[in-house]
Amino acid sequence: MSWDARARIGLSLVAWATLTLLSACKRNEVPLQRVTIPPGATMRAVAESLKSGGLIGSPRLFAFYAKLRRSDRGMKPGTYLMRRDESWGGLLSALRTGRGVVNVVTVPEGFTLAQIEQVLIAKLGISPDSFRAAVTDTALLDRLGAPTPIAEGYLFPDTYFFSPGTSARAAVRAMVRRFEQQWRVEWGARLDSLGRTRHEVLTMASIVEREAKRPEERPVIASVYWNRLRRGMLLQADPTVQYALPQYQKRLLNKHLAVKSRYNTYQYRGLPPGPIGSPGTASIRAALYPADVPYLYFVAYPDGHHEFRTRLEQHQAAVRDSRRAWDVVRRQQRADSVRMAREGMARRSGL
Repeated sequence: MSWDARARIGLSLVAWATLTLLSACKRNEVPLQRVTIPPGATMRAVAESLKSGGLIGSPRLFAFYAKLRRSDRGMKPGTYLMRRDESWGGLLSALRTGRGVVNVVTVPEGFTLAQIEQVLIAKLGISPDSFRAAVTDTALLDRLGAPTPIAEGYLFPDTYFFSPGTSARAAVRAMVRRFEQQWRVEWGARLDSLGRTRHEVLTMASIVEREAKRPEERPVIASVYWNRLRRGMLLQADPTVQYALPQYQKRLLNKHLAVKSRYNTYQYRGLPPGPIGSPGTASIRAALYPADVPYLYFVAYPDGHHEFRTRLEQHQAAVRDSRRAWDVVRRQQRADSVRMAREGMARRSGL
């Protein structure tokens, strides 16, 4: 064989290998689709779920195909992550073996580590000790630059899909990785403008997350707290006191405000030592880019909105109005409870 012939063959082999590699890479980029199969679902219902997920075209043909292969029974229920380019045979195999089943874990904005722990225990079956070891891992905290002994605030609130048997450490690292992915490059530059660290901004964002009921108020609430800090005022943020208490109290009393904790912003100046929960993107952005307003006070009303004021006497008047509004709501709630109790007694008497 001549040198030219060998060269042509070599080039052909290189081209073939390159195309094969590119094809494999392209296949790995195929997005995964989530499909939920409820317990006791019929094959037709399973096929409809696959159709809704864009995994098959015709539910009727797929059900017929499954019957021909004698694979139309014994589908394992659960939530699956499946490739969009999976063959029909591959789909049936996954459904019959449970391959691709995942645990869906949703962490809402504002959840504390204690609340996340309970979710992971219920969904993944992890132990409390393994979770605490994961969120206090010094290597992880050093990577985050967190000055606290625990990763509170750094587990990003989102929906996650974990394989059965996922460890606490793997789950925590996935949530931290999601936080790092969500943190934008321009936010680092913004920290310099504010003269704050990322940890301080996350701490503020976590307070905003717990305070705000209406999205448009987040930047205003953040501005109030930054304004108070600049003036050397106590933050007096109720959510930080709730975080400091041994048990959550929806309605704070004077005795609760006396709790001895650095998280009690009614007694200690400045920000608390760290976040009091996991803030979402909107609250982080609000802490980084607060509204340009002069307010120093705000008070909540039953409909979820806050009244903002600049002067203390204005705030005190707003507080009185707020208390009257809350009193009306509580009286109505008591009246509704009495009415429901009486109706229940009347129904039982009729029996």
